[in-house]
Amino acid sequence: MPKHTLFVCKSCHHSSEERPENPPFDGTFLLDQLNTLCSEKFPDDEVEIQAVGCLWACSQGCVVAVSNPDKPTYLFVNLLPEESTVALLEFMQLYIKSRKGNVAWNQLPELLQSAVFAQIPQPNDT
Repeated sequence: MPKHTLFVCKSCHHSSEERPENPPFDGTFLLDQLNTLCSEKFPDDEVEIQAVGCLWACSQGCVVAVSNPDKPTYLFVNLLPEESTVALLEFMQLYIKSRKGNVAWNQLPELLQSAVFAQIPQPNDT
């Protein structure tokens, strides 16, 4: 079974206006927190966390994409590293359990309900 992947933009910052000139940026902090908690919550290596240089949503705070080849991709924006790590991992549990990867908006952790930007269907999904 293909792994479920969290793509984390390591160059994101909570505000494009307050972005520091040099790293580390908020995206790097989010990445570190996710790596630490993910190994505790998903010991079977069913989740892979991949750092991405940029997800092209620089005005949207910290950005994370959740993907699996057999499921739709979710894009979350305006994430705060200190608050969103647990919510993202809760979402991952729902996403993994869903055979088709569909997670209803009202099932999303409350913090992510305002952060979900898009659900991108699979190419074969009609």
